[in-house]
Amino acid sequence: MDFHGIDLNLLAAFDALVNERNVTRAAAHVGVSQPAMSAALSRLRTLFNDQLFLRSAHGLLLTPKARDLAVPVSQALKQIEQALLPKPHFEPANASITFTLGLSEYPAFVLLPLIVKAMEKHGKGLSLSVHGIGSRDSAVDLLDAGTIDLAIGAPPTVAEKRILTQTIMHDEFVTIVRRDHPDVADGMNMQTFLKLTHLLVSPEGDRYGMVDQALGHLGKRRTLGLTLPHMFAAPSVVAQTDMVATVMKRIARQSHDWRKLAVFVPPVAMPTITYDLMWHKRNDMHPAQQWLREQIALVASTL
Repeated sequence: MDFHGIDLNLLAAFDALVNERNVTRAAAHVGVSQPAMSAALSRLRTLFNDQLFLRSAHGLLLTPKARDLAVPVSQALKQIEQALLPKPHFEPANASITFTLGLSEYPAFVLLPLIVKAMEKHGKGLSLSVHGIGSRDSAVDLLDAGTIDLAIGAPPTVAEKRILTQTIMHDEFVTIVRRDHPDVADGMNMQTFLKLTHLLVSPEGDRYGMVDQALGHLGKRRTLGLTLPHMFAAPSVVAQTDMVATVMKRIARQSHDWRKLAVFVPPVAMPTITYDLMWHKRNDMHPAQQWLREQIALVASTL
């Protein structure tokens, strides 16, 4: 292969196609028309003597050759960019910008007030627009589409190289009942746990959660009395009924009904839950978004 005279824009087009998996979005990413991107793809196929990208119902699929080239090409372009372009500095005090965040319910309840407070300190021209994330994989779709700049939630079920992540929070499960519940005077053991009627938080509306999965491994089942889509409502319901719920510890502690609750370690083993900051690879070097990611990680570290 003769590399003399190769247009570096072809490599930029290749990198955009790898990240976007869509010709139209790749064209928008590098600032060319869709026909120009299609022409670039044709030239890339000739240059590398390989199809590189195959169309499918789920977007462009990379051939083995394209997968081999993806990381080296991306790294080479970043090195060229760093060598030739001065790195702009983001000045939040002088900026006028709206960041768009995708948040699942937990970080919206626990972390969002701290993020807003931090931004208020840095500049009056900074604002936020928040999109709800119903499931962990919907964040990937929103990032791919450019609908959101960043997402905070449970990690995607399948790791995608174009989606970068940083774990910023951990939390653990606790089991809560109202403080004067007559059945827990002697504490919370498995027998008592199974005797009570349970509240399940399920954004998807399922009637089978992580507690049910853990109990299933032990050959046990619980009785469900209520399924809720919103976890922040659970402590209030529990505080006024005979129900029991197993929720994230911070959800219970930050509830207005915290003093009305008795809190126990769940009598069944439950995992620690992590929450990730997620962003698209195309935004990795964006100075304003780098700054925002730093601020979010900083406030999360104070929890």
